[in-house]
Amino acid sequence: MKTAIFGFSGSGKTDLFLALAGPGGHNINRARVKVPEERLDPLKDLFNPPKVTYTEIEYLDIPGGGGKGGGLGARVLNEIRAYDCLLAVLDGFSGANNPAAQWQEIETDLLISDLAVVEKKLEKMAVDKKKAKNLVNPKEEELLSKIKEILEAEKPLREFQELAGDPILRGYCFLSAKPILYAWNVLEDNLDQIELPVSKEKEIHIAVSAKLEKEIAELNDPEEIQMFLEDLGLKESVLHRVIKNTYQLLDLITFLTAGEKEVRAWPLKKGSTAPEAAGVIHSDLQKGFIRAEVLSWGDFLKYKDFKVAKDKGALRLEGKDYIVQDGDIITFRFNV
Repeated sequence: MKTAIFGFSGSGKTDLFLALAGPGGHNINRARVKVPEERLDPLKDLFNPPKVTYTEIEYLDIPGGGGKGGGLGARVLNEIRAYDCLLAVLDGFSGANNPAAQWQEIETDLLISDLAVVEKKLEKMAVDKKKAKNLVNPKEEELLSKIKEILEAEKPLREFQELAGDPILRGYCFLSAKPILYAWNVLEDNLDQIELPVSKEKEIHIAVSAKLEKEIAELNDPEEIQMFLEDLGLKESVLHRVIKNTYQLLDLITFLTAGEKEVRAWPLKKGSTAPEAAGVIHSDLQKGFIRAEVLSWGDFLKYKDFKVAKDKGALRLEGKDYIVQDGDIITFRFNV
């Protein structure tokens, strides 16, 4: 769950990174950030455990970012290729840049970078086919040709998830296929005024004030933070939206475990089965999986008590084919 924060020089990306990391919460350019999870609170009140554990996302601040009209640069593009999700910061506060133009320039850079990779590979395949036909996987060549057509039509591969995610193409790490969050970094007074592009499934646009978020993050007292937000007319820090949207783009849901020792939130790929959820906790649980004892979040809110939920038949036993739902509270039964 690694997300690269990048953008053009002066976009405010480091301010946003420092806001995400919080005081002392980062190591140079790397920070592990807790994902806000309100559903842990009632479980904490019920069990009063000594330990409460949140899921985390790792953010990395990618230095540099090209100059005016020069694109992001090959180094930045190469560095972000290894990450699961991208967070691009656009300068909408300085008046020196057009954030919409920066957005388009980043999209173009991602497309051109992918196209260069595909063209180079297809050229090599053409040479290899002259030597011997069995040197080239015809299915891979077919898929890359389709990818090339899409990129030449100036469409990002994130709009063609099934094609870009084909196992044969796993090693390519296409940049335009990665889910991306665009943070339009504006002045505090313009947060509600900026007109953003329409978000899509794997491309989300939000307005932030990185300077304001950094100031909020420097406050250590939760009550002081809440008063600060109320004075600004905000229900929550925009930073929470950044984190939640990153989590969404990574295609993750949360399942919960609860008991007297610990209540905990666990990240899980959407569509995963109960044994796969068990494997997130420990591989031995997945190997020895027998059943999952599941209480949906809605039923927990309804009954507020596990014994009552069990008596009402809401606490269910699920098998290996059960698809875990967001908010499920699960106890795993297994053999070691």
